[in-house]
Amino acid sequence: MIIRYFLRFSLYAMLIGMALVYLIPLFIVVITSLKDMEEIRTGSLISLPRTLTFQPWITAWSEACAGIQCDGVRPYFWNSVIIAIPAVAISTILGMLNGYIIAQWKFRGANLIFSLMLFGCFIPFQIVLLPMAKMLGLLGLAGSIPGLVLVHVVYGIGFTTLFFRNYFVTISKELMRAARIDGAGFFRICWSIFLPLSLPVIVVTVIWQFTQIWNDFLFGVSFSQAGTQPITVALNNIVNSTTGVKEYNVDMAAAVLSALPTLLVYVVAGKYFVRGLTSGSVKG
Repeated sequence: MIIRYFLRFSLYAMLIGMALVYLIPLFIVVITSLKDMEEIRTGSLISLPRTLTFQPWITAWSEACAGIQCDGVRPYFWNSVIIAIPAVAISTILGMLNGYIIAQWKFRGANLIFSLMLFGCFIPFQIVLLPMAKMLGLLGLAGSIPGLVLVHVVYGIGFTTLFFRNYFVTISKELMRAARIDGAGFFRICWSIFLPLSLPVIVVTVIWQFTQIWNDFLFGVSFSQAGTQPITVALNNIVNSTTGVKEYNVDMAAAVLSALPTLLVYVVAGKYFVRGLTSGSVKG
C-alpha cells in the first residue's frame, strides 16, 4: 500500500514538474508583455510585474513596425484569418469526400491513390517551393491571399483524406448498402449518413488544419508580398527589426497575440481533438 502511494506521488510529482518546465516559457512571455521597459531592464526575468501595463499590447497590435510598415500585427492577423478559414473549410470538405470514396466506394486503384496521397503528407515543404511558385505564377495567383489559400488546400488534402478515410472504414458498410437499396445516391448517403457520424473526425481535421495553416511561416514568407503576409511573417519582422530601441515587451505581446487563436482552439476543443483521434483507431 505504501509503495503504491509512493509511486503515485512520484508520478504526479514528475508530471507537475514536466508541466512547469513546459509552461515557464509561456509564463515569462506573458508577464514580460505586461511590464514596461524600465522594469524589464532592472527586474528579474520571472518576477511578477510591479505595475501592470497593457501599452505593449496596444503597440504590438496597431503600432509596432513590421517590415517597412508600422501598423502592428493587426492587418497581418486578419490576413491569417482570411487565409485560414477558407483553406480549412475547402480542405476539410475535399478530404471528407476523398475519404468517403476511398473507404466506402471501392474502385480499381483506390489503394494506390490513397498511398500516393499518404506519400504526399511526408514530402518536405522545401521540395514543393519551386514547383508551387511556378504553378502560382501560371495561375496568376503569385503573392496573393487566394494563392496562399490554394497552397494550404493542396498541401492539406493528404492529411484530411487520411483522417477521414481511417474514420470511415470503421463505419459498417451495411448502412450504405441499406441506403442504396432505399434508392439513396452518392451525395445523399454522404449527407444523410456519413456527415452526421463525422463530427469527431471533423473536429480533428479542423483543429489540425487550422493549427498548421495559422502557424505556417515558410509558405507565408515564400508566396506572399507586402499586404498579403500572414501574422507569422509579421511577427518575424517585428522581432528581428533593427530600427530604434529594442522593446522586448512589445515583442512578447506580439508573440502572444499571434499564438492566441491556436491556444484558444485547443483550450476550447482539445478534449474533442483527443476523442476524435482515438475514435478512428479501431481498424483501417
